[in-house]
This record gives sequence, structure tokens and C-alpha cells, in this order.
Amino acid sequence: MSSSAYRMAGSILALTGVLALGACDDDPVGNEEEHLEPVGLVISTGGVDLVTVNGATVTGSLSVDAGQETAHLDVEFLDEDGDRFTPDEADEWLRVTIANPAVADFEQDTPGEFGGHLHGESAGTTTAVFDIMHGAVNSSSAHPDYTSPAISVVIN
Repeated sequence: MSSSAYRMAGSILALTGVLALGACDDDPVGNEEEHLEPVGLVISTGGVDLVTVNGATVTGSLSVDAGQETAHLDVEFLDEDGDRFTPDEADEWLRVTIANPAVADFEQDTPGEFGGHLHGESAGTTTAVFDIMHGAVNSSSAHPDYTSPAISVVIN
């Protein structure tokens, strides 16, 4: 084989390697950011757990009287080992969606914080879904990185 053929074969081999590495999801040099993946969450107040979500299993519910609000509720997430964590990236934030806002509302002291207060608007039941959002707070381009199952909310 001529030297130009060797160069051509080497170039093709190098290009194939670059393309294969570029197509892989793993970072071959280990520069990928470590990102905790939640499998559940815990909602607590004053050190008392009110709701625990592990996968699709929800234990507990949220409740408050009509016309009242809860003490501050803290939202922490569970990793696959069951350890609690709060996302700490500047572009990660909490969104809470109440299915029937005529029954209940969730108010955050600071938009996007991992906690807030449940307000009882009128007697009844509804559900709440908690999302870890990724992107600027309340931006239309933000997307959920985690979405909880529906959590029961009871307003007395």
C-alpha cells in the first residue's frame, strides 16, 4: 500500500472515531456535570413530613381550612438512594400546579423557591403537581426535569 493510501486510511479511521464519540451520550473525558435525578419528593413543615412521594406512590396529603394558609411548606426531592436534596442550580426552580384554583392556591414567597404556602380558597378537594423546572423562572421556554404524581389537597 502506498503512503497516500495509509494517510487516507488513517484519516478515515480518525474521522470515524470522532463521529462515534460525538454520537455517544456519555462524555468520554469525564467533563459531564453530575446531576441528581429525583425519584420522589417530601413535603414537610416544621420538620414534620406531610407527604412522601416515591416513584408513583404518594403517602399523605395536604390540607388547610378554607380562608387559611399553611405554615411554610418545604419541598425536598429524593434520589434513588432515598437521600433528600434540593436542586441548587440557578436555572432550576419549583412550579406547583393546582388542578382547581377555586379550591386551593400555592403561593411562593420568592418565585421558584422550593417551598411556599398552601391557601384554602373554598371547601373541597383538588390535586397539586410539583415540578422541578429547568430554565428561567416562569419562562415559556422552561421545561420540567421532574414531575410528581398528583397529590391530594383537601380544603376543610
